[in-house]
Amino acid sequence: MAPISIADLVAALPAEDCWGPSTGADNMLSGVPYAPFSKGDKLGRMADWTAESKDRQNQRPQYNRGFRDQQTYGAGASNLFSVATAEDESSFSVVDNTRTQKRTFGRGGGTVFRGRGGQRGAMNQRGGRGGFQRVGAAGRGGQQGGYYDQRGGRGGRGGRRFGWRDYDKPQRIREPSVNIRPDWTMLEEVDFSRLSKLNLDAPEGEDLDSYGFLHYYDKSYDRAPVKNAERRIQALDRAAYNVTTSQDPIINELAEKNAATVFATSDILSMLMCATRSVYSWDIVIVHQGDKIYFDKRDGASFDLVSVNENAVDAPLEAAEAAGKQEQINTPSALAMEATIINHNFALQTLTESESQKVSFAKPNPFYDEAEETEPLASKGYKYRRFDISLERDEEPVSMVVRTEVDAVMKGGPTGTEDQQLTIKALNEFDPKAQGSGGALDWRSKLVSQRGAVLATEMKNNSSKLARWTTQAILAKADGMKLGFVSRVNPRSAASHVVLGVVGYKPKEFATQMNLNLGNGWGIVRTIVDRIRALDADEPADKVKKYVLIKDPNKSVLRLYSVPATTFEEEDELEAEVEKSDEKSDDE
Repeated sequence: MAPISIADLVAALPAEDCWGPSTGADNMLSGVPYAPFSKGDKLGRMADWTAESKDRQNQRPQYNRGFRDQQTYGAGASNLFSVATAEDESSFSVVDNTRTQKRTFGRGGGTVFRGRGGQRGAMNQRGGRGGFQRVGAAGRGGQQGGYYDQRGGRGGRGGRRFGWRDYDKPQRIREPSVNIRPDWTMLEEVDFSRLSKLNLDAPEGEDLDSYGFLHYYDKSYDRAPVKNAERRIQALDRAAYNVTTSQDPIINELAEKNAATVFATSDILSMLMCATRSVYSWDIVIVHQGDKIYFDKRDGASFDLVSVNENAVDAPLEAAEAAGKQEQINTPSALAMEATIINHNFALQTLTESESQKVSFAKPNPFYDEAEETEPLASKGYKYRRFDISLERDEEPVSMVVRTEVDAVMKGGPTGTEDQQLTIKALNEFDPKAQGSGGALDWRSKLVSQRGAVLATEMKNNSSKLARWTTQAILAKADGMKLGFVSRVNPRSAASHVVLGVVGYKPKEFATQMNLNLGNGWGIVRTIVDRIRALDADEPADKVKKYVLIKDPNKSVLRLYSVPATTFEEEDELEAEVEKSDEKSDDE
């Protein structure tokens, strides 16, 4: 029998039984719905089993943080290909062999959660990153019956809340410290990540001259106050000055003597050195005249006011966002004004004013005029110090004169009889339960027993402010810092305050505690100086160039603008005319 080929077998089969696609165009894809897809759909994974999953208890889709920007391909189209469930599938069940962790509910010992979930720190605490939170014990620290509340218990009010769509909240918009004018030219834009990599060996500095006098610090404030005898903050009328660099007569004399090439005050320089910790907007005016560079500030500069909880995760709301009378006293501007007044009065109240017992410097206060001033002079010492910020590649040495300040003296040292110079500052508490408190502890109940936790929270919420104060103390070569803890008598009123305690630190040790790198600050200063000198290398020596360095209000960026030489002078003249008119009206 002759062999039969495969082609003969295929030819012998009927045409309708052949395997393969139909030849008729009307039978192709008939009844199949069309599902359009957009160009923005992304194919993240071949099989995404978690994209459509829901929390069984809360019935809400879970956010996949590992694939934050991915979308399921075709998720925007309606599900046209879903198959209706047959009636006989009701008895069908899937066998799941995976083990699930059983949650414990009860009033007894509960589960211990470690890490950053909902509340940082132990139960009834605010602070202590990576601490413990015990759930299950009955009480106000957590919900009764052991329910784990991700928003933090009542006892631990505050803290970072990881709620539903917390990642998708709109960014808070802040206003700049100065309006950018059309005739300004932006020259540089530097982000904080680049600034944080700069470094220069911190110079020790030398004293050139000293002015003013200092009263002695009252050591009774170091003791814990009695509950029924709290000390109220008193309003003291004393003449205190914060003159900008170019208007300082002593700096002008030193500039004429060519004592240095760069001049600044400690409050301006500390703002620049601690720029990477700042959140709010600020600006510094830089004047380059000949071979001299002056770091100036405008009248009413933003960093003249003491900020409150600037670095908190949930900072105080702006006036436009706050609602109600209660929230209006807790806006950033209102809190800054309150903190500035507290610092002024606290530094004066903690002193023992005595004409017979005070330390006078070589020369009197250069800003006080007895013929015009009616208020007595505040205790303040001005030390003009020179720092060498030269590099090996410099042909000529680069030095900087800084006007530093100290507030008081105290007997101490190895023998206990030496005069130690101090700087006095105050941290203020407005309302531990209000928005913007940054998860702070209640100072009245926790300051004595948990002082370390209170200070750690303040270091987190006020990193920029504390870094500036520490930098100013180191620049002045002060022997110690006094930090006062001042709270409102009534959280709903900003009119009266009490002193809850005072803590003393050595500036360099406190800087180590804060992880404050002065070398990085000096590196930022030297970089700005080099940039200004490079911009004006080809300019005539007698030409005055002016620049404005601005911190962006909503980004971690510094911008350098070239501005006309007469910028801000019109405002100063207008303010002077207004003051003269006010004085004439008062005399009449």
